[in-house]
Amino acid sequence: MTDMLANRTTLNRRTVLGLVVAGAGLSAAGCVSSPVPVAVPNQRTIEGLAPSGRVTMTQTFVAGVGVGKGVLAFGGKSYPFKLAGTVVGPGSVSRIQVSGDVYRLKDVAEFAGIYSESTGPIGLETSGRSNLWLENAAGVVMHLTGETTGVTLSLGRDEIVIEFLP
Repeated sequence: MTDMLANRTTLNRRTVLGLVVAGAGLSAAGCVSSPVPVAVPNQRTIEGLAPSGRVTMTQTFVAGVGVGKGVLAFGGKSYPFKLAGTVVGPGSVSRIQVSGDVYRLKDVAEFAGIYSESTGPIGLETSGRSNLWLENAAGVVMHLTGETTGVTLSLGRDEIVIEFLP
């Protein structure tokens, strides 16, 4: 985790946490102007849509904060990115390695931003299979599957901020 934190060049920790906390608060309050989508996507959200890209991602959580990195494959190019987020709930000590399809992405500029993430049921999650659904304010949806190692006590929803690497 120290390496990941050291590699965070432009993603200021206070800025990310401030955005995530503010977004979570606005989302919980039901504010229409929230930069974080209130509804979490699912299989019905992407029904009939063809994938527009593909993502691989690794995320490490300690306590309630997570950092990670990934790569977006879109339009024949690869776009590396970094991410930071929070677990909505008591916290986690876990590592997630996932990959999957991206939907509703028309322009690479729509990809970065704050995503609402469904991590599964409320409660204690232990190592096993991950099935994540994410959506940002631009309507970009990701469905990611993979493996989780560790333990998470969650309310079943997280928020993450994705930013492209320079």
